[in-house]
Amino acid sequence: MVNRKSKRRSRVFRRWRELRWAGKVWRVVWVGVLSLWLLSLVAVVAFRFVFPPFTPLMVQRFVQQCADDGRSVRFERDYVRLDAISPHLVTAVVCSEDAMFLYHSGFDVKQLKQSYRENQRGRRVRGGSTISMQTAKNVFLPHTRTMLRKAVEAYFTQLIEWVWGKRRIMEVYLNVIEFGDGIYGCEAASQHYFGHSARTLSRREAAQLAVSLPAPMRVNPAANGPYFRRQTEVVLKRMGQWRVDLDMPRDRRRERYGRQENLWDFLSWWFKQRKKR
Repeated sequence: MVNRKSKRRSRVFRRWRELRWAGKVWRVVWVGVLSLWLLSLVAVVAFRFVFPPFTPLMVQRFVQQCADDGRSVRFERDYVRLDAISPHLVTAVVCSEDAMFLYHSGFDVKQLKQSYRENQRGRRVRGGSTISMQTAKNVFLPHTRTMLRKAVEAYFTQLIEWVWGKRRIMEVYLNVIEFGDGIYGCEAASQHYFGHSARTLSRREAAQLAVSLPAPMRVNPAANGPYFRRQTEVVLKRMGQWRVDLDMPRDRRRERYGRQENLWDFLSWWFKQRKKR
């Protein structure tokens, strides 16, 4: 048995030595890509049940804090289940960040198309990032601005939509999203800014936290100016009109808004736009 294993091993090494350098490079790349793909699947399935111990953004911010002498090192985070978070906050972030969260498959294609058209005209617009996309970016990827990162973000977005579902995506999102320098998740933010648990957030406090999300490093939800207050009032008005049911079955969602375009529809449209140029 030992001799048979050693002979098999020697044949493998001999075949490797006989490969040309291009063949060796291809094998290494193929094995590397396959390993990363399997690791991504394991991570997505694991985080379906447990919270990530840390995220790339948390590490990135910690390194920045340590490197900046004038910046205090802070790390505030306290994971809580969705049942321990005020429903007002769930409604507020949907109203503020992603109105079609319950109905799209991870990508707001209408907003992506609009953003693409505006960018082609040279205008700077909001990028159309959904709650699902923000969750994928925050949990799995560093905050960089490259096409490769965007492509991997789209891959992870589709994976968590398939594996996690809307309820788990919202739960993880509210626990890892940045609410200030070194402040992560709604529980830590609620304690830091309002002095109480996320379970007892009022409608206005929830709206203030949601409005701060596009610029958490610059905006203090508890001390804000006229523009911030106007945006808070807009979100509060929407909250009074909308109802967010994370447990709504998929067929009922489709009954309300019909079939929503997905990533493949956007890519098909994007390639057609490129051909026209």
